[in-house]
Amino acid sequence: MAPADSISIFAEGTFDEQILELVNYLARALPEDTRAAYIQPFQESLASAEGQKPIEEDEERRRKVFGSVIAEVTGLGDGSDKEIEGFFNLLFSHFLTLFPHNAPETRTHLDSLLNAISSSPGHASAKYRTLSNLFNAIPRQSGLRLPVYKTLLDLASANDEIDILGIDQAEVDKWLSEWDISSEDKSAFLKLLVDAFQKAGQSTTSLQYQLSYVRSLPSSSSSAQSAAVDAIAAAFRLPSYFDYDSLFRLDAVVAVKDHELFSLLHIFLNDGLPQYKAWAQAHADALSKYELDSSELERKIRLLTLATLGFQNIGRDLPYSVIASALQIEPSQVESWVIDTIRAGLLTGKLSQTAQTLHVTRATARAFEREQWELLEKRLQAWKAGLASVLETVSASRKKVGASPATAGAGAAAAPAKAAENVANAAGIETATAVAQASVA
Repeated sequence: MAPADSISIFAEGTFDEQILELVNYLARALPEDTRAAYIQPFQESLASAEGQKPIEEDEERRRKVFGSVIAEVTGLGDGSDKEIEGFFNLLFSHFLTLFPHNAPETRTHLDSLLNAISSSPGHASAKYRTLSNLFNAIPRQSGLRLPVYKTLLDLASANDEIDILGIDQAEVDKWLSEWDISSEDKSAFLKLLVDAFQKAGQSTTSLQYQLSYVRSLPSSSSSAQSAAVDAIAAAFRLPSYFDYDSLFRLDAVVAVKDHELFSLLHIFLNDGLPQYKAWAQAHADALSKYELDSSELERKIRLLTLATLGFQNIGRDLPYSVIASALQIEPSQVESWVIDTIRAGLLTGKLSQTAQTLHVTRATARAFEREQWELLEKRLQAWKAGLASVLETVSASRKKVGASPATAGAGAAAAPAKAAENVANAAGIETATAVAQASVA
């Protein structure tokens, strides 16, 4: 039920007929013997006195009459879901036609309608459709889209049905670039998304909006720095989150460099288990304050340490003993930690129980700074040299085939492939074989 682009609503009949149709729907909620008296004032306001312009030609009168109809809308009315949706579609059609989108009066009427819809009991499906229709009917650049979607979000969150909205972050970013609203309103909307997804138990999605929220705030403001600390803590709480470099690159995060969580972030970017243990011992109160699980943080720092060790040794064999020493574990535990690191997407390689080694084919760097660029340059140079070797091997094989086609056979054909695999290993590039060997069920 994700809102789409702006749509048009078509209704039959004259203005008078459509207004009376709306009023008759509202009158359903009244005792039958009072309905005629309820409808009569509207009929009179629609009539044109002698010498008066017809209401179809008098926009101000139409606006006044329609405003009196809006004032009577205090709920969804007495109708089926289909009738409710039809009533509000017609109402919104006139509302968006008669009132300028940037007028204070328009926002007042809109807030009244949104409150009437959201506060009414039951009819959840009709509410979602009605609000979505209104959102889609409003031009994409209009700031009126914001309160409508906020109402949709509040409704879905209250019903624990946030997935029904089909919210996409790329689309949210596009909306915020289009809507004619203040930067403060944009930030507030992002914070609503953060809280809604956190309430729904979707912590990973909540963190992504949290990062957008931090970016939307002036980095030197107290609100930005408070949000930055919350984002750091949320990233540490997520078992599957390892991209701490993206956090470190936020200006608001750098602005809290004196905070205790910033020093922990620095450890997760650059250091290992000894440094984490020292920090945890010195900041035991921070663990409880920010609801951080020390054992989970130890697991994550071990995985990151192994990833860093792998990045430094791509294309080489790492002895179990070296891994065990870096992770402060027993050699018998190495294989399970390697498998966990592969499952986390931080490493790819082949374990050899016989040789007690891990052959690393790919690894993720915690940060990409000068040191990582230098390593990449060395691997590219190795790749370049290896390609020259491949060309030489191919040329020699062709000459051999040309000289003795009967004896060259499969050995000559296999030589280029073997040379290419050697090049890939030297450069730290995954081959299909290496990926298959590193797969974990």
